[in-house]
Amino acid sequence: MHLTHEGSTLLPKAQQILRDLQDTRRLMAELSGEVKGHLSLATSHHIGLHRLPSVLRQFTQTYPSVQLSLDFLDSEKTYAQVIQGRYDIAITTLAPEAEKAIRVHPIWTDELCVVAAHDHPLSKLPQLSLNTLTQFPAILPDQKSYTTQLIRALFDRENLTLTSNMATNHMDTIKMMSSIGLGWAVLPKTIMGEDLCTLNVKGVKLSRELGLIHHSERSLSNAAKAFLDLLQKAP
Repeated sequence: MHLTHEGSTLLPKAQQILRDLQDTRRLMAELSGEVKGHLSLATSHHIGLHRLPSVLRQFTQTYPSVQLSLDFLDSEKTYAQVIQGRYDIAITTLAPEAEKAIRVHPIWTDELCVVAAHDHPLSKLPQLSLNTLTQFPAILPDQKSYTTQLIRALFDRENLTLTSNMATNHMDTIKMMSSIGLGWAVLPKTIMGEDLCTLNVKGVKLSRELGLIHHSERSLSNAAKAFLDLLQKAP
């Protein structure tokens, strides 16, 4: 079944009406000040595995009356899902450019390192350039990912072609593939292990912002506010 042209035209307005109705009901329920109800949350695998466990544990212990649902999505998809009202909040890699419908709360600055296995040819060089990196294959997230856009922008500014024969959006998988010598990679410093070495690339310093996002036209529930407060206090 497919929507007619008229149905497709009316759909965004119907979705907006439903969002407004849900927001009104939420606002009325929040007047009591209690932290309860349902909180739908989306996050990436990397953040969910390496940044959120302690926050999730503290939240569920402190607010047992909140029914928490958690889904794992690529960061780029969380934006669309939050805009569509599928999730109350998302903890994600922040987009390079602001979305009008999204309100952003930066939480962490994620330092990124260019890495390779200890027996990779690049690891033998005391310092190298972006041009040197182009001579070896890279293992990167999908081209649409915010992290890969950040990396490719470096090479584009120098009119260099970046070679990437393998792609996966799971940072832990990229770490494993790089550690066995399949290519160099760019990884968060927080997940670096002894099986990888950091490459000294001249003039390159990379980082990305991680944070909480929600729809700019929807008020945060008491549960969402409580979760944001815990995030902002997290290390």
